[in-house]
Amino acid sequence: MPIKYPSARAGLEGAGGENTVAEVPEKVGVDPQGRDEVSGLDALELAPRTEQDNLGKRIWRSAWPKLLAIAIVVLIWQIVVWSKWKPDYVLPGPGTVFSDLGDVITTGDFWDGVRLTLIRALTGFALAVAIGTLVGAAVSRFAPLRAAIGSLITGLQTMPSIMWFPLAILLFQISESAIMFVVIIGAAPSVANGLISGIDYVPRTWLRVGQVLGMKGLAKYRHLILPASLPSFISGLKQGWAFSWRSLMAGELLVIVPGALSIGVRMQQARDLSDSSLVICYIIVVLVIGILIDVLFNAADNALRKRWGLTGS
Repeated sequence: MPIKYPSARAGLEGAGGENTVAEVPEKVGVDPQGRDEVSGLDALELAPRTEQDNLGKRIWRSAWPKLLAIAIVVLIWQIVVWSKWKPDYVLPGPGTVFSDLGDVITTGDFWDGVRLTLIRALTGFALAVAIGTLVGAAVSRFAPLRAAIGSLITGLQTMPSIMWFPLAILLFQISESAIMFVVIIGAAPSVANGLISGIDYVPRTWLRVGQVLGMKGLAKYRHLILPASLPSFISGLKQGWAFSWRSLMAGELLVIVPGALSIGVRMQQARDLSDSSLVICYIIVVLVIGILIDVLFNAADNALRKRWGLTGS
């Protein structure tokens, strides 16, 4: 049945009492009133499901290579155990280690040790970030300072952190300060170099635009230079965390503070008892913590790249 609409002429002829209606033919199979509403509701219902499916695919796409790598490592490990290269009490198999690991992580003392180690790591890293950021900003700002200590910062970055422990023990004895000293001096140069490199590669045109906009002093660094140097700075933070984590693990093995049962101390106790399975358990714990922190840094880096339009959304 055709749909009837009042014509434009009807309003003009209303005084004569005659109302004209224009007929518009209806297309077969088309519902002009309800079709858009139904399609809109369908889109609303399907959108969350599509987003969930995409999230699941992204998680699986990111996880399966890691799971495959773990499976390959465990398989090689088991093959080496089967070859009897070392006795089982020296090199236990994956089954024994994972069973002991399950027993370890279900004890409250274990999590106390993890908490102590993480507190040390985060405290030392935070201090290293503060010091490295100040030094990096100063070196990039003042040319004479760069000429004086620029190479020294790089030299400190390449120096093995374990070399600092004899001096740290002489300065601070067997204490938390000795561990913190090495963690900070191991991580701060990487943070400083990351910031220096990022500032050096800020496009000159951006600096000129900042001058035109009247940016000076701290405002220039806050709103222009630091945001532009973030990609390199985050890379420096990531490298600094790696150095601080290594330094901390070495410190907990070498500087055993009385009453502080950290992960390193527990690993040292397992070695003293010749418990290879427990030693490997703590190695796995340290590895997992390092991987989780790396995932956080990668998430921050990916978010920054998306914000800068350097990768797909």
